[in-house]
Amino acid sequence: GSAALPIGELKDWGPVEQPIGEPVSHTRGAILRRAGNGFPESGVWECTPGTWRCEVGRAEFCHFLAGRCRYAHDDGEIIDIGPGMTAWFPAGWRGRCTVAETVRKVYVIV
Repeated sequence: GSAALPIGELKDWGPVEQPIGEPVSHTRGAILRRAGNGFPESGVWECTPGTWRCEVGRAEFCHFLAGRCRYAHDDGEIIDIGPGMTAWFPAGWRGRCTVAETVRKVYVIV
C-alpha cells in the first residue's frame, strides 16, 4: 500500500554515532516505509551542524530539501550538498560528513 508522512512529525533519533569534535550533530527523522526484513527503508532525516565519521553500510539514494553539508570520501573526493541536490552513496562508502547548516533529506536505503 501507499503511505504519506506530514513532515512535522520527526522523532528524536539522538546524536550521530561517530562524532568528531564539537558541536555533536543531533538527528531527527521519520520512517515512511520499511520492508519486513528492514530494507528497503524510506523516510525523512534531519541533522544539526557538526562533523562525524560516515560509513555507509547499505546503498542510499537521497534528495536534500534544506541545509548545507560536505561529504569527504577517504580517497579525497569532496561532495558539497545544498538544497535541491540529489545524491547516491554506494554500500561501503567511507569518509566524513560536515554539516554547516541543519540538513533535511528524504532517503531510500536499499
